[in-house]
Amino acid sequence: MSLGGLAAKIVELSREALTVVREYTHLTPLSPSATLSKLSGARVYLKYENLQKTGSFKVRGALYKVFKVKEGASGVVAASAGNHAQGVAYAASIMGMPSIIVMPEYASIPKVEATKSYGAEVVLYGKIYDEAYSKALEIAEARGFEFVHAFDDIDVIAGQATLGLEITGQLQDFDVILVPVGGGGLISGIASIVKARKPGVKVIGVEPEAAPKMLYSLKAGRPVSIEPKYSIADGLITKKPGELTFQIVSELVDDIVTVSEEELSEAIYLLLERKKTLVEGAGAASVAALISGRVNVEDKKTVAILSGGNIDMTVISKVILKGLSKAGRVVRITGYVLDRPGQLKRVLEVIASHRGNIIDVQHDWSDPKIPAWHAKVTIMFETPSIQATNKILEDLLKEGYEFSLEG
Repeated sequence: MSLGGLAAKIVELSREALTVVREYTHLTPLSPSATLSKLSGARVYLKYENLQKTGSFKVRGALYKVFKVKEGASGVVAASAGNHAQGVAYAASIMGMPSIIVMPEYASIPKVEATKSYGAEVVLYGKIYDEAYSKALEIAEARGFEFVHAFDDIDVIAGQATLGLEITGQLQDFDVILVPVGGGGLISGIASIVKARKPGVKVIGVEPEAAPKMLYSLKAGRPVSIEPKYSIADGLITKKPGELTFQIVSELVDDIVTVSEEELSEAIYLLLERKKTLVEGAGAASVAALISGRVNVEDKKTVAILSGGNIDMTVISKVILKGLSKAGRVVRITGYVLDRPGQLKRVLEVIASHRGNIIDVQHDWSDPKIPAWHAKVTIMFETPSIQATNKILEDLLKEGYEFSLEG
């Protein structure tokens, strides 16, 4: 099928898909963001797909695909790091079908448990998605179940394209749309809709630097495999884009940019603190591109898709601590005090006098490198501002305690 025919087919199928998707999912908000507009110089609108049923856009493609095969299949099998897993499990439960989901061994516990909660049988296999994918194909053949691909399937892409239909219905005019890129299903669906309805809109994909498979494939002129690294955006980690998705992206997508782990973490933190919105790493990719300046959208009406919100609670705590540290609101200082009663108490009193709130204290006198009769003390504390921290260090020095700021 030619690209024109492929994109046209996706647009055609998306209309039917929308009737299925709307019956079982939410119409998620599309709202302007003054904070992100100010930071980026653009007029930013956020599409809150993190509030979608199962916590991700993936349920759209899963619902439509399972709907299409429900009459001829005795069950469905899928491979996923989490969001597609939940989408297929949910869709199968709605359609009254059994489902088997193969997830990589590193898949987060909450995503595994959520997938099971929708009635799926979960098999943990492989280190990355691609290994789980191979196992899922084996299981599908052995059980005679229909395999539901996470992205390289025209029905799945048409299901994801319903997000493009919603956005173009909610916002009559915009200049740029930023889309996270994993295997390419979401951006393929959105690009097909947007370029058909609003050909002047620029469609820009965002990948983690840890897995730039679509970027490298576009440079090579064909789908190529990479060796992905660990990323907080685990939902965007695959070795290779799909054949269908590469074809669509290479013709319809205007640009692909990459974002670092630091930028992804900052975007999660910013959305949580300023927008009171929780997103996962993949869901933060578009905002990471905005606030890092990886895309030039100055004075452009820009849509950024928050594609999912299924983040591990342990990851949230690390992101928050990192964000507070970077903002100077949580600090760690290290110094030496005489190993005598009352010395540490005095240090803590100085910190408290400037509204510092102690988080952790490490007291070590066993290291032979520590000066005689002294103990090494490392203190982590919350502080109102960088200025307050500097005043604490000054006052400690006046008291005879020489501490330095770590990091």
